[in-house]
Amino acid sequence: MFLKGKSALVTGSTSGIGLAYARVLAGAGAHMMLNGFGDADAIETIRAELAEASGGEALYDAVDMSKPDQIAAMVARAHAAWGGPDIVINNAGIQHVCPIEEFPPEKWDAIIAINLSSAFHVMRAAVPHMKARGWGRIISTASAHSLVASPNKSAYVAAKHGIAGLTKTVALETATHGITVNAISPGYVWTPLVENQIPDTMKARNLTREQVIEDVLLHAQPTKEFVTPEQVAALALFLCRDEAASITGANLSMDGGWTA
Repeated sequence: MFLKGKSALVTGSTSGIGLAYARVLAGAGAHMMLNGFGDADAIETIRAELAEASGGEALYDAVDMSKPDQIAAMVARAHAAWGGPDIVINNAGIQHVCPIEEFPPEKWDAIIAINLSSAFHVMRAAVPHMKARGWGRIISTASAHSLVASPNKSAYVAAKHGIAGLTKTVALETATHGITVNAISPGYVWTPLVENQIPDTMKARNLTREQVIEDVLLHAQPTKEFVTPEQVAALALFLCRDEAASITGANLSMDGGWTA
């Protein structure tokens, strides 16, 4: 329970990778601030599970991650509750797949807002509290698409490249304050976000579901296996340890060899 007494805020944490992050952090003793959409009863079950696992508290905030004022209020709520947040994981994300000439501008705006700008707004609000405590961990879920591109994902690739640059910049700004700032770049992880883009990819490339999985999603990963949410979360947990204090400004690939 090496995170006992510390608090963590994970955006987009009611399912997928975000929920895996929340579970490992709570398991290490951290108070948890959940965020995301979903069935109210299911979220309450998750919240209670995390509180029990941590031996502390777990709160849930349903803020819209495209709204800067709501994001600032969520960080303030976590600070009021526990004096943190000591750990921030920017994980909220959405996706849309289609060629650029057909890409709806409102989809571009939404993806940039939620996948990139929300991370800026969370960091902007949380960094002063971390500096005051002399310790902090900021981790953002980037993607192999922070390093390479794929067709029909202009907004997502742009946002994830932006996360990589934002990570480096804030790492340099906070390097003497006991704060580390890193990104994790998974390959394809079997999550609702990936599953939900299969129909659009089928349409865009005129492929069957099986062809999308084998010839598009796993084509680039030499292991031919999906990364698991638990593997990503285990790396994030290590980055919170004192042994990882010299890892900052890094973009850590976990992609089955894709970007190699």
